[in-house]
Amino acid sequence: MTNNKIPFLDLVTLHEELKDELSSVFRRALETAGFIGGPMVEEFESKFAAYCTTQHCVGVGSGTDALRFALIAAGIGPGAIVLTVPNTFIATAEAISQTGARPDFIDIDERTYNMDPRRLAWYLASECVIDANSGVVINRKHLMPVRAIVPVHLYGQTADMDPILELAERYRLVVIEDACQAHGAKSFSKRDNCWKKAGSMGRAAAFSFYPGKNLGACGEAGAVTTNDAALAQKVRMLRDHGQNRKYYHEFEGYNGRLDAIQAGILTVKLRHLRRWNARRRIAAARYRQLLNQAGLGELAPFAPMRAKAVYHLYVIRVPDRDGFMRHLAEAGIGTGIHYPVPLHLQKAYEWLGYKAGDFPVTEEAAREIVSLPMFPQLTEEQQARVVAGVRGFLSTTTEPSTAQAAAAW
Repeated sequence: MTNNKIPFLDLVTLHEELKDELSSVFRRALETAGFIGGPMVEEFESKFAAYCTTQHCVGVGSGTDALRFALIAAGIGPGAIVLTVPNTFIATAEAISQTGARPDFIDIDERTYNMDPRRLAWYLASECVIDANSGVVINRKHLMPVRAIVPVHLYGQTADMDPILELAERYRLVVIEDACQAHGAKSFSKRDNCWKKAGSMGRAAAFSFYPGKNLGACGEAGAVTTNDAALAQKVRMLRDHGQNRKYYHEFEGYNGRLDAIQAGILTVKLRHLRRWNARRRIAAARYRQLLNQAGLGELAPFAPMRAKAVYHLYVIRVPDRDGFMRHLAEAGIGTGIHYPVPLHLQKAYEWLGYKAGDFPVTEEAAREIVSLPMFPQLTEEQQARVVAGVRGFLSTTTEPSTAQAAAAW
């Protein structure tokens, strides 16, 4: 943070604070020459499983690996349809299509930006038919079976899981959570009358530990969490060339192992995650207070009572996003966009046959969403400057009432 600039994300300060702890991980790896697998990976897997309140955690090379392996281990493959949202990073769809399955999209809730259970219900009831003999849900247009749902817990806020899980049970679908932005987030289940952690609600879940995540490695890393022992074992084999012992390969797998050094780094950082998430919640509450004081309360992200967000990102909506970002940049304030082009309009997924207008809520949001600085070390003074910059721009371009509500977290 030089020249009094406020970065969108500050990873330098965080790692300076942990320099000695993180250096000890590297020294341990050098002293033991344990670089792939081994005790450091097993220690992290055990501790992260406990953190997510699941029985199993399998460390892998990335969040994309985690989601792909979880889907394959759950039996998803060529000829299947998997439902997810178009408002997410492309890795969500890549993990689906790289299994050989077809991603089909469900539009998002306009307040939370996560999968809209009402639109999911409409898709299953109107776009599909249940085969009388097998009970399998068949998409009418593509004549393909719908096998799974991948709800994305976006920006650090869980999707509305109760109705999604109810629909999955009714239509006999597998639920694999994309929890890559939701380390430690919680959702209250009315069905079970308790709070549940992201990563513990579906058949399995995928986590990314990309450096900018709430729990980030110093490189690429990911993990699958599950209560299904057989699925966990399948993922362990998938990540290691399909072998359950060296040189004996039961099926064709991948090279998707978690490095021991990254696992050790994640174990160190996991000890701090609750404190970091608490700081993010405090920063989010402070943003809300400052926005209210500035007469811009409508910008504050919608926070449903059913959820405890961990604010991986703090997303608002501004009609003139480009002008807004230039204004803040001139004031020395960093911003980000997550995500400017919905997946159904990406060139990579032209083959799916979607067109502009197919998912109007996502498309409108994609034109306006912008992420403000959010990280555990964010200070009150910095946030006051950010909100002053927001107010300064909006006061000259639009009435506050036209600024639409932000992402659900």
